[in-house]
Amino acid sequence: MDIEELADLIAQHGKAIYGFCWKLAGNPVDADDLYQETFLRAVEGRHTLDKTRNPKAYLIAIAVGLHRNHRRKLAWRQKIAPVSRLADQDESQSWAISPHTPEDAALSREQQAILRQAAHQLKDKLRLPLYMYYTAELSVEEIASALRIPQGTVKSRLYKARQLLRKAMEVGSRT
Repeated sequence: MDIEELADLIAQHGKAIYGFCWKLAGNPVDADDLYQETFLRAVEGRHTLDKTRNPKAYLIAIAVGLHRNHRRKLAWRQKIAPVSRLADQDESQSWAISPHTPEDAALSREQQAILRQAAHQLKDKLRLPLYMYYTAELSVEEIASALRIPQGTVKSRLYKARQLLRKAMEVGSRT
């Protein structure tokens, strides 16, 4: 694969990959870094990339691996010298359809915040397949291939993640 074909891949899948990086990282600065590093690795490994074998899944797999490595490094550094981190998530981006009344808008934002927080608190083994399925719109087979786990495991992790999110939404709506 040459540079022009890689540029076409970026044009074709760039938005989806960035959205996935945003979900993994949780903030725009880290998402930008993860996105850039993903495509840098894709450029470095462009000779092994087969355009006929779902390049989007290949790029998602690179992003997942980079994210795991970054989290592993952060955990190791936290053991050595603990540092507190400020949460600077941009809540202004919303996926919801505009509600009809201000009350509906407030409820919608509140539900989105609860859902976003619950998804962010999931362990990586549940959160990654969830984001890959809903954000990157990968199939169960593609997720299994990217994470190198059986398809049944992907299905069970998606089910478990949905159940935990459902419980979080029920608890959040009662309060």
